[in-house]
Amino acid sequence: MPVKRLLIFGLGYTARAFVRRLGMEWEVVATTRGTNGPVLPDGGFDGVTHILGSIPPDETGDPVLARYGSEITALNSLQWLGYLSTTGVYGTRDGGWVDETSDLRPTGARGERRVAAERGWLALGAHVFRLAGIYGPGRSAFDALRAGTAKRIDVGGQVFSRIHVDDIAGVLLASIAKPRPRAIYPAVYNVCDDEPAAQEAVIAHAARLLGLPPPPLVPLAEADLSPMARSFYADNKRVSNALMKQELGIALAYPNYREGLAAILAAGG
Repeated sequence: MPVKRLLIFGLGYTARAFVRRLGMEWEVVATTRGTNGPVLPDGGFDGVTHILGSIPPDETGDPVLARYGSEITALNSLQWLGYLSTTGVYGTRDGGWVDETSDLRPTGARGERRVAAERGWLALGAHVFRLAGIYGPGRSAFDALRAGTAKRIDVGGQVFSRIHVDDIAGVLLASIAKPRPRAIYPAVYNVCDDEPAAQEAVIAHAARLLGLPPPPLVPLAEADLSPMARSFYADNKRVSNALMKQELGIALAYPNYREGLAAILAAGG
């Protein structure tokens, strides 16, 4: 019988990958989307031992904190609280390295909202996971190449960090097994692989694996990107994952994009 009850705010791509890694001792429930924010499942917070927040803040702030923050604070049965954030809170470093001690310099309003959301979750005692660019089965360079939408953008040396979705799941499991004591909060971890790389290099490598010619390099100004997609190229940094390895004992299954893409392709993705 389940002895742990996990409540997920926002059962998206990453949260579903995490759920697939859980054992039979877990009961998993998730919110649905309502007109006024996330709606709790039947039973609400009854018996909840673990909570994962994965809903991004919007223009009005974090919808989970606004609606349920006081209830989470009062939950006596809670053993672990996690929140999925983004390495976008660091902003750009002109290709330099950042770690969890780096100051936060978000680029744009979305990054600023994330910083504010992190503060709220940390005040509740959450473990905050700053995720790099997420990829995995059904969400990788292969899918864009097959759909004919892949572009290799020339941004003059811009690099970013990324993480395979299965490695995110592994980090969350490791944190649940070894939560950081409240005495040494805040609990913030960068979640990324070992090798920051340019977007165009990832696309070119995926094309070679598929036996396709890589798309031509296109200057950013000529790439015809949406404002949100264009904002992605405003940041240029390398993210350190040393803390999650040291404190949580993480050994990444996919330490770089080449190994991650090869595994997706081998599995039929």
